[in-house]
Amino acid sequence: MGKKLRQQRRGKGSIAYRKLPHTFDVNVSYGNVVSADKYGEVVGLFNHTGHNAPIMEILYDDFSKATMLAPEGIKIGDKVHVGATPVYSIGSVLKLKDVPEGVAIYNVEKIPGDGGRFVKSAGAAAYISAHIGGNVSVTLPSKDTINLNEGCMAQLGVVAGGGITEQPLVKAGKSFYMLKPRNTIWPRNRGVHMNAVDHPFGGKQHHKGRSSMTSRNAPPGRKIGNIAASRVGRRKR
Repeated sequence: MGKKLRQQRRGKGSIAYRKLPHTFDVNVSYGNVVSADKYGEVVGLFNHTGHNAPIMEILYDDFSKATMLAPEGIKIGDKVHVGATPVYSIGSVLKLKDVPEGVAIYNVEKIPGDGGRFVKSAGAAAYISAHIGGNVSVTLPSKDTINLNEGCMAQLGVVAGGGITEQPLVKAGKSFYMLKPRNTIWPRNRGVHMNAVDHPFGGKQHHKGRSSMTSRNAPPGRKIGNIAASRVGRRKR
């Protein structure tokens, strides 16, 4: 008798699917700061389990504290500004309309006031490609271009820790422990490599043997592949 499929075991609370405590308890967003101007000083730099980039601790002039993603080149004692008034120093937060074209930015907001959604991985940076009316065209690290409201905020600089991918892992166990805090299952075997009792695509033939398209209302044991796909196959140019 076969065991439950991976999609059926999800959410059962086993050690393989349990998030480690205190993994994402550090808030790196800067909140809604459109109407406020704050000047702060970097008082600490530390690493955190749930982030692959260093975190900087900031002490503002009103003695409040905050944590944000650290840019490349920041150090303890540097000044950081957060607010609507543009101050051009690395790590500072300002509106996209005040960022010149070609300047590196990160932790970019999707909607004004959401605290940052794009470009938060170590070594990543986005660039302003054009200012068009009330929108700003931003080129992401994936080379995709998105149009955002000019009132969205972003931090100046490149996210620190870009060399994290250059160090060899050497052992497979290191990959396991690196992905564990992010609640990522590793290694992840393909369904065609499994037995037929373990996955709908399994079996000795090593190919799916059935369509990858799956209904939105399919039961958990069958809901794999392209779920409610609008189209499949190679797109004709």
